[in-house]
Amino acid sequence: MKKSELFTTSQGIATFVINRPEKRNAIDYDVMNELQQAVDYVKHDQLVKAFVITGAGSDAFCSGGDLSVFHELKTSKEASQMLTKMGKILYEILTLPKPTVALLNGTSVGGGCELAIACDFRISATHSEMGFIQGNLGITTGWGGGTILLEKLRYQEAMEMIYSAQLYGVERAKQIGFLSYVTSFKELTMRCEEWLAPIIHKPTHVLQAYKEIAIEKWEQSRVWNRMEQEIHRCSILWESPEHEEAVQKVIVKKA
Repeated sequence: MKKSELFTTSQGIATFVINRPEKRNAIDYDVMNELQQAVDYVKHDQLVKAFVITGAGSDAFCSGGDLSVFHELKTSKEASQMLTKMGKILYEILTLPKPTVALLNGTSVGGGCELAIACDFRISATHSEMGFIQGNLGITTGWGGGTILLEKLRYQEAMEMIYSAQLYGVERAKQIGFLSYVTSFKELTMRCEEWLAPIIHKPTHVLQAYKEIAIEKWEQSRVWNRMEQEIHRCSILWESPEHEEAVQKVIVKKA
C-alpha cells in the first residue's frame, strides 16, 4: 500500500502528499522511493509546470525520519546509507528545473524542515510550527538541509535556527525569510494555487531557464559536495551515546 499520493491539476501543478498522518507524515524508505518517483515524473513531464510537496491532515507537514524504522540503524555506515539516499533526493528537489513549493499544512520538524528548505518556496498554514530540532537528538541535520539553509537564509538567521533547535511560529519564520506566505489551513490549497498562478502562467522553458541560473550557482559552489560532508558528520554522531539516549526518550514519550 502506497504511503503517498500524487496528482496533477489541469493548470500543471503536481502535488505530492505524504499520507501517513498516524505517523505525523514521517519519512521511511517507502516514502523516499515514492518521492523519488514523483520527482522523476515532474522532471520529465513537460505538462507539469510546478511541484508541490505537502502532508496529509492538519497536524504535521513532516516530522522527519521515522524513528521506528531508522532507529534500527546502529552503525555510522548503516546511517550513512540512509542519509545519503535521502540527501540525494533533496538535492534533486533543490535542482529540479521547475518551481517547487513546500506546502506546510502543520508542524515541520527535523528532516521535515530539511525537505521544506529544499523547495524554492514555503507556504504555511497559520497554526504551523517549524524547527531544525536535530540538535536536541544529539545529531546534526543529516540529509544536507543545513547546507541548503545556509544557501537560502542570511548567516545569522540560519545559524540561530540550527544551533537553537527551537520551534518557530509562522510570524518569526516569515520574518527571517524561511516562509514566503502564510494563510489559514482552510484556504491553504486555494491560496497556494493563487500564489503560483502568475508563475505557472509563464512558458515552461522560461521557468526552466530561470531555475538554471540558481542551479548553476549551486553547482559552482559545490553544494552537493558540502551536503555530503554534512551527511558524513551526522553519520558519525549517529553512534554517539547522546543520540541513543535522546532517541530512547522520544520513543518512551510516544509510547
